Order: sequence, then C-alpha cells, then structure tokens
Amino acid sequence: MRLRPARMLLDGTPFARRRVTSLTSANRKGAARRTCPEAAGGPMASSAGLALCAQTLVVRGGSRFLAFSTTGSDDDCVFTYDCSTAEKKATPEDKGEDGQPADTGSDSILASTFSKSGRYFALTDDSKRLILFRTKPWQCLSVRMVVRRCTALTFTASEDRVLVADKSGDVYSFSVLEPDGCGRLELGHLSMLLDVAVSPDDQFVLTADRDEKIRVSWAAAPHSIESFCLGHTEFVSRILVVPSHPELLLSSSGDGTLRLWEYRSGRQLQCCDLAGLQEPGEQPGHKGLAASRIAFWGQESYVVLLCECVPVVFVFQLDASRQQLVFRQRLTFPHRVWDVVFEEARGLWVLQDCRDAPLVLWRPVGGEWQAAPDGAVSPRLCSHLRESWAMLEGSVGTDDSFRSLYKATFDNMTSYLKKKEERLQQQLKKKRQRSPFPGSPEQTKKACPGQSALSC
Repeated sequence: MRLRPARMLLDGTPFARRRVTSLTSANRKGAARRTCPEAAGGPMASSAGLALCAQTLVVRGGSRFLAFSTTGSDDDCVFTYDCSTAEKKATPEDKGEDGQPADTGSDSILASTFSKSGRYFALTDDSKRLILFRTKPWQCLSVRMVVRRCTALTFTASEDRVLVADKSGDVYSFSVLEPDGCGRLELGHLSMLLDVAVSPDDQFVLTADRDEKIRVSWAAAPHSIESFCLGHTEFVSRILVVPSHPELLLSSSGDGTLRLWEYRSGRQLQCCDLAGLQEPGEQPGHKGLAASRIAFWGQESYVVLLCECVPVVFVFQLDASRQQLVFRQRLTFPHRVWDVVFEEARGLWVLQDCRDAPLVLWRPVGGEWQAAPDGAVSPRLCSHLRESWAMLEGSVGTDDSFRSLYKATFDNMTSYLKKKEERLQQQLKKKRQRSPFPGSPEQTKKACPGQSALSC
C-alpha cells in the first residue's frame, strides 16, 4: 500500500493520526458491518432546527437561519443569514486523492448553538465552515474552515472556545477571542462522533460516538480519560449534562433507551426503554427511537426527548433526590416535528412541518402539558416563518439521518451449515459410487484370490 504524506491542518500542524477502516471482518461468519453515511448516500442529512437563549430564537433550515425575539413585538428586527453567501476558502481537503476537485458541499447548516450567555452564536455547514456571530447586535465575526464535516458543536462555559466534533471522530477547539485563529486538535475517537458537551465548570469534555461509547476526558489534558459511560448497545445519538445537577448526564441511543449517568464515575443510574412507552399498534422495536434532541427545563426539572422517526415527544421529570427519571406524558402531533427547545419563562417551543402553524408553544397545566392558545404565539413569528418557508421546505420528507448508523448483522451461519451438509452428502455419494457393492463379483474375486488359482 502506498503511503501518503501527512496532510496539514489549517495552521500547518500535521494530523495526530489517520484512521483506516477495514471491512475484512465483515466477511467473517456472523460479523456486523457498518456503512459510512457518506458512502451510503452523501453527507449527513440536514433537518430544520431551533436554538434559543433567553428570548432570542433561531430557526434554521437549508443554508439559512432567522433570528428574532420570541416576544414578537413590532420593534424587534429579524436577522437573516445565508451560508451560501459566506466566504469560501480553498483547503487541502478540497482535492481528492487523484488531484481532482472534491465535493465542496451544499452550504446546508448541520449544527448550531448559542453560548451560555447568548452573547455568541456559532454554526457549521456542509461546506466545512465554522461561522461565528456576535448577537448584540448581530454581526458575523469570522468564517473558518474545519477539517471534516461536523456533527455537533458547543461553547465552553467560559465562552472562550468553540468545540466542534466531526465525522472522523476528532474534536477541534477554535478560539472565540481570536475569531480568525486556527483550530487545534483536542482529542479523537476511533469512530464517528455524534455529540459533544462540556461540564458547567469546564473541567470535562464529554463525547458520544457511533460505537456505543460515552467518553469523559479532562479538558485541560484531553488525553487523560476520567471515565467511560458504557451500556448502550447502539450508537449514542445525543448527550446532555443536566444544568441544575452538573454531576448528572442524560444520553439517548439507537438502542431506544434514555439513560441517566453519574458521568465522573461512569455509573449508570437508570435506563428507560422507550419502546415500552409506545402505544398499542405502533411499530415495535427500538429502531427509530434515537433522540435527535434532549432538552431540559429547569423550572420543574422536565426532560423532553424528540425522536426523528416518531411523531411524539416523550416527557420525563427528574427526581433529583432519588436520581431517577419519572415518565410523565407523551405529546402527540398531527405533523412531523423538526425540533423542540425550552424557553425558561414560557415553556416548550415546537417547530413542525405545518405552514399555517410552523411554531407552537406547549405549557404544563395542572401537571399535564397542553398546547397554548393561538394568541400565545405572536402572529408575527409565524408570519416570518411563512415568508421564509422555502428554507424549511428542504427538510420536508428528509430521511432519518440515523438510519445508516445502525449495526447490520449478517448471520450467514445457517447458509454455511446448509452448504457444508450438501457438500458432505455429495462426497459420501461419490465414495459410494466408487466402492463395489457387498457380494458383487469384483468383491468376491478380491476376497478369494487362492480359490481362483486352485481351479486352474
């Protein structure tokens, strides 16, 4: 195999490693084979999404996002940004192995988030760019290139860095105070990363990967691993450090479970099977129950879970004294739900595939979550979204982005044993055909050579 020279990061530092995936083991009996999402059908699909801090709500879809206040007063302005107009820089990644131009991406936004105070906002897109904004007032601070397409990003609690997790399993940090600074490799996994989080004290970086692992690393020395949270049997789709109880972690997986952890020790406190919460007649099994969003509401310690393939939102409540999750309710919707997010003062915002009412608000009333009256959502908010419906239309009918991440197990043992039995039967048949039958003249002649000599 011809070795290629180590490629350089944007600031000239070489990669820490290059991962090579072998499919040889997929040919073994009973082996499980995984398929890379890019090989299985292009980059990871981008769905519409929400991000909120204080009263500033961001709605994204395709390559655009809108930012406005949830109060919806006439004095509020709407900030609009289109990634297709952002600066594009050439990088070594823009050329394939044969020297030809590689796929430059579709400019679709893949992930976005606010900083803790809401002062900053960051997003990554399909063109491998990290775009940083200041929110008061809204202003684009920088456009920087990343090495691989990103799957998740988060700000540190001190808001001095942005951590981005990518499809090759690496986490890079980018400075917020130096908006044009290059990225630095912090840590890496041997499989694709799906989410990244930071503890509220900035001591730990938590990463979730495709190989069922949650790793807890020291932020100051990411090579030093504090613990692993092990127990999921499929990819870990989302993780969330509970804001009001920073020692606790929530995680969701393709195995259809929501789990509660004490992450510093790696101890699992509870496992909730979402398949057991399905209504009679709904599709059984855990596939399709991987969460695309875990959200926490500090007022009454509510936890909501949104799964991409199920038109419901699961509502739990955290009992901190017992360190247990209590299932409360299933919220059902007539339309596909793209994303959910909590606003501390008002309740749960739901972005759905409905042009007439794209944004709805849910609140707890007497312990039961109910949709707020139509007047609770400013008509101006829905008007902004209807005017920009084209950016959300690309998410209509988008396939489940987790579908290609499930393990596919090929059980070829049955066919192997069947073919082996057929081969043995054929060999036995040929052996019988070559050997003479008992009592035949040939067998008698071979058995009595002396009698033949005397008769002569």
